Amino acid sequence: MRYKRQPPAYVQNLCHALLKGLKTALGEKLYGVYLFGAVAFPETKHTGDIDFHVILNDAPTEQEHDALVQLRDWLARDFPPLGVGMDGHYLLLEDARGTAQPQSQLAPYNVDDAWALHRAHIRAGRCIVLYGPDPRQVYPAATWEELEIDLEDQLHYVKQHLEVYPAYCALNLCRMMYSFETRDVVISKAAAAEWAWDTFHQWRALIEAARKSYAKQASAQDEALMKAEVQELYRFAREYILEIRRSDC
Repeated sequence: MRYKRQPPAYVQNLCHALLKGLKTALGEKLYGVYLFGAVAFPETKHTGDIDFHVILNDAPTEQEHDALVQLRDWLARDFPPLGVGMDGHYLLLEDARGTAQPQSQLAPYNVDDAWALHRAHIRAGRCIVLYGPDPRQVYPAATWEELEIDLEDQLHYVKQHLEVYPAYCALNLCRMMYSFETRDVVISKAAAAEWAWDTFHQWRALIEAARKSYAKQASAQDEALMKAEVQELYRFAREYILEIRRSDC
């Protein structure tokens, strides 16, 4: 499998600035930089953030930590809006090679709480290598049992944020139903929404409203529809997933 080493055109300048700043801040401690998430899927037309892992050979010094914070603030200032949404984890190489959720070296209280899902995406090729070796030399494969735990955590997060992020929650529910149905977690929200559109006709209006919201084209009517129906979609998805899991027992 060959991994892409060039990000999409709409984020190339941001990514080049990120990599240059990381090399300056970390020097030989920089082992790898891997983009994943929406930006690594060719069907993605709109994304609100950039997901990435920076892999380090050793823990950053206080001076290096400060330089990374300055880099984060500079990217947010000079590359809006995506520079503000740089959702990255700075991980030690030895931690990245394990299966336990790794702590970020930039913010130690922060862990990659979707670690199994991210590993599955990256190893399946939904990854852009800005710097470093083949990511399969870093990330261990994920078992279905690990993936189920992460999916359940995602479902819990959605439940807590239905009113705050209805578009995100609606599309992520589509992705979770697809993942439990097929045992394939390597799918974008956009592709999962297309699957759900074909599979659940009763939710087409809500799915379309969520898509328009991601494209910054949602009307007030679309926003009202999402807020009115996303709770019911959650209940539907939860029962759909429970039924799949019962049948697997």
